[in-house]
Amino acid sequence: MNDLSSLPKRAVWSDAEPLECVSIIPEVPNTATFTFQAPSGALFDFSPGQFLTLELPLPSGTIHRTYTISSSPSRPRSISVTIKAQAGSIGTQWMLNELQPGMRLKAFGPAGVFTHLNHPAEKYLFISAGSGITPSMSMTTYMFDLGTMPDIVFVNCARRPSEIIFRERLEHMASRMPGIDLKWVVEGTDPFRPWTGYRGMFNQLMLGLMAPDYLEREVFCCGPEPFMRAVREALFGLGFDMDRYHQESFQAPAETDADVPEIDDVVPEQGTDVELTFAASGVTATVHETDTILAAARNAGLNIPSGCTFGVCGTCRIKKVAGEVHMVHNGGITEEDVEAGYILACCSNPIGNVTVDA
Repeated sequence: MNDLSSLPKRAVWSDAEPLECVSIIPEVPNTATFTFQAPSGALFDFSPGQFLTLELPLPSGTIHRTYTISSSPSRPRSISVTIKAQAGSIGTQWMLNELQPGMRLKAFGPAGVFTHLNHPAEKYLFISAGSGITPSMSMTTYMFDLGTMPDIVFVNCARRPSEIIFRERLEHMASRMPGIDLKWVVEGTDPFRPWTGYRGMFNQLMLGLMAPDYLEREVFCCGPEPFMRAVREALFGLGFDMDRYHQESFQAPAETDADVPEIDDVVPEQGTDVELTFAASGVTATVHETDTILAAARNAGLNIPSGCTFGVCGTCRIKKVAGEVHMVHNGGITEEDVEAGYILACCSNPIGNVTVDA
């Protein structure tokens, strides 16, 4: 029997030592995973979901860019970031074009509080879009490497199947561990490649199909702010306890709990009364902000044509004349109609006094 206690202990990397790039793996278009090691051989100790800040020596001057760590601390001999170049990216584009194995960079961290280790739960729901998949990848790999059966519903949204980052690696893990349940959502498909998964924008109907027990899960979300706002609205509208919702911003990852910005979404307030005016009918009613326009119309004896009552069919589409509403639909109205002032009465709540053409 080997005596492991006699083996020399390795030091833990600190940001006093630079990182050396050891490999670059292309992922999807304009996206690559950069893997680093410590020149001294030190190991990496961090929490899955945390981020690194890299110092990039651009010709125009040194800049700093923050990237979520996509590797797991359960594999401590290296550390990886997976980056996607957006329009106007400077630091990320420099890395994709110029950074090569053997080059060394100054780095700071790891840091951040966006990790499931801070919110232990029996069930998790990871929701991400695009390169926001990286912290979910790190946390899922960590739980996979533990060897015990996790309970993760893993949702990632992408423009098309060929742009799903880590798809093959995640599907391999899921094939070995049934507790990892993958759900892909794409806006469009790839030519000549059949797609049988979810298609469209993430919504409440998809959520109910993907994770019927979502009320029992701890939710971690990462992606562009409009995407995260849509996820928050979907969860809030379904009665989810938002204290169990956690998110990480692309632009400003939080280093400490005090840095986590408060979510200040405009949502219907329980017990707040407002006036709802139906202009075409000449009826004004006092309603709660938590009442939908459709329910308020029916209570006032008015008939707005409706079908699904869940924001899908679009039958209850009406024009908003004045005021603001909180609408969480499931694909039954186009962005062009919303910009033109139309709403779906079945899934719109008045925020303050509102007038509709009905």
